[in-house]
Amino acid sequence: MNVYEKIRNFCRKFRIAIGLIAIAIAILFSNPWWYLGIIPLIAGLADFCPVCIISKKCDLPKNGKEA
Repeated sequence: MNVYEKIRNFCRKFRIAIGLIAIAIAILFSNPWWYLGIIPLIAGLADFCPVCIISKKCDLPKNGKEA
């Protein structure tokens, strides 16, 4: 596992947590901007990694096999 795969594994959990925290804070304070928390939440749940797209160093698995 290279450095970028480690970043990707950490980053997914981090995006999900940030999304949930942003939604919770917005709901707590009755802020209509809660939908901004959906962006990192969906990115985390869909396993979309902006770092991987930018660096092009960690590939997505192809046909169920690791690249």
